[in-house]
Amino acid sequence: MRRLADNNNKPVINLRPGGPGRGPGAMGMPKEKPKNTKASLARIFAYIGKNKNLLFGMLAVMLIATLLNIVAPSLQQKAIDTITLTDESASVDFGMLITWLSVLGGVYLVSAVLTYFQNIFAAKLSQYTVRIMRSDLFSRISRLPIKYMDTHKHGDIMSRMTNDVENVSNSVSQSLGSLVSGIIMLIGCFVMMLVYSWQLTLISMITIVLTLIVSKNLSKLMRKFFPMQQAKLGQLNGQIEEAVSGYKTVKAYTREKVVCDDFNRTSDQLKSIGIKAQILGGSMGPCMNCIGNIGFLLIAAFGGWFAIEGIISVGTIQAFITYSKQFTRPINEIANQYAQLQSAIAGAERVFEIMDSEPEDEGGNEPFEIEDVKGDIDFKDVKFSYVEGEPVLTDFDLWVRSGQKIAIVGATGSGKTTVINLLTRFYDVDGGVITLDGQDIRSIPKHKLRGSIGMVLQDTVIFTGTIAQNIRYGRIDATDEEVIAAAKLARVDDFASKLADGYDTMLTEGGSNLSQGQRQLIAIARAVLADPKILILDEATSSIDTRTEMHIQAAMIALMKGRTSLIIAHRLSTIRDADKIVVLAGGRVVEAGDHEELLEQRGAYFDLYQSQFAGIAT
Repeated sequence: MRRLADNNNKPVINLRPGGPGRGPGAMGMPKEKPKNTKASLARIFAYIGKNKNLLFGMLAVMLIATLLNIVAPSLQQKAIDTITLTDESASVDFGMLITWLSVLGGVYLVSAVLTYFQNIFAAKLSQYTVRIMRSDLFSRISRLPIKYMDTHKHGDIMSRMTNDVENVSNSVSQSLGSLVSGIIMLIGCFVMMLVYSWQLTLISMITIVLTLIVSKNLSKLMRKFFPMQQAKLGQLNGQIEEAVSGYKTVKAYTREKVVCDDFNRTSDQLKSIGIKAQILGGSMGPCMNCIGNIGFLLIAAFGGWFAIEGIISVGTIQAFITYSKQFTRPINEIANQYAQLQSAIAGAERVFEIMDSEPEDEGGNEPFEIEDVKGDIDFKDVKFSYVEGEPVLTDFDLWVRSGQKIAIVGATGSGKTTVINLLTRFYDVDGGVITLDGQDIRSIPKHKLRGSIGMVLQDTVIFTGTIAQNIRYGRIDATDEEVIAAAKLARVDDFASKLADGYDTMLTEGGSNLSQGQRQLIAIARAVLADPKILILDEATSSIDTRTEMHIQAAMIALMKGRTSLIIAHRLSTIRDADKIVVLAGGRVVEAGDHEELLEQRGAYFDLYQSQFAGIAT
């Protein structure tokens, strides 16, 4: 997909689904096959092994239950052989028959109880395993650099956290037990078959060869389609996330039909891939059953002949047929669950792909104390581009003295927000240096650098919770009195105190039960409470009406007093009292001075001011 630039030069994605080329959306495109199945399985088993008590408990119960199932056909043989047939009559040793049947009943009862506990262990092991995996994934996502989030579809990331991890969970709970018990059953039954009749064992090997040939060829096809299915599902989730988050825009531009058509196109592709994957996965079982029935016919025919010849007894035939079925059953179960295993491996690879992504480095390790920050900021010969070959800032120089209020203005795409992204180290410079109090910010630990900076952004983020909790996000340990004081300063108290639950009013996702202006006031209160050394206001009052903006000017002035402030604004009326106004164009500072000086120069700032004064949007 072709990468575009927004009005602040940040990379965004062409939202036209199905677009050609490369880019973040490529994560949602189909993959041909798993990159490394063995490595993915090893990592899955490493997660399973973190719950050793549950794992060993399940294996112990499974081992005993499987051994009992191996013993059962032998007890059946002994019970059947208590019946003696002659040419004239049949005789039954009822004492021994009752004894063997009682033992057999006890074996089946104990086996059933153990299987019940096996399922409990498997369920717990599955949930504990994916809980750790999901926690590790979320932890890695929280430490990914901003660039990763800017260049990958959020819906696809969410799909990996939910759908793909859930596939791993299902595989652990359903397939792990079958795999382990199946191996034990295969070994045990093969030994018992050799003990009863090596001739019939050789005959039954014909079906084993057929099983291996069929399962190998079907598995090769399934390895192609199941990763494609998971990738396409991630792409579909990405489209859903875009449509839901941009719902108002879709409605405003009457793009419902286009969005639905794009969704249906991807959904049809998922359907086609899913049908092929499920048909292949579903065909494994019938094929294995057919081969098993062929084996049953061969054993019954040759077994009857051997019994007539006196080589084996009738009870032995019954036991051998049972062992033969138990021998092929694990192969059939594993084959039937191969589709689930492939889906889990494909999902695990997508999860591990994020886990293996480089986390954001913590920055430098030189001494730096937030309390000692003065706020002198210097950009020296800074060069930066989001996309190689498309520079956003070129030879950019800016000096901000401690306590100064600097306004940054410029036309759309001039690099205003990029300056903030570089200062906060959301991105790092390609060339030049940025210093804070004379110290290269790359030598400062990022959590300390960002801890000294407070931000109020144009796109206000409201978390699900109360008004008080959202304000307290600026400083978690703040008292109720401090929260209310910050709210009053930002004029949040004007509307919060009138609500039925006051500051305990629960805000819905994104704060949709508040106006955009009210949400922005909460963001300002959050910054007030944080009491940062450096303040960044990125279109902080863009969603507040002019009357309300006038009311909070005093609050804004009080907030900026004594601290270094960087203000990005399109509405020039909000920055007239700035100590210095910096005009950007072409990635450079083209003008700098106070409001009156820049108007007198009749340059770029004069043009911007005149266009706004004339009511023309810039």
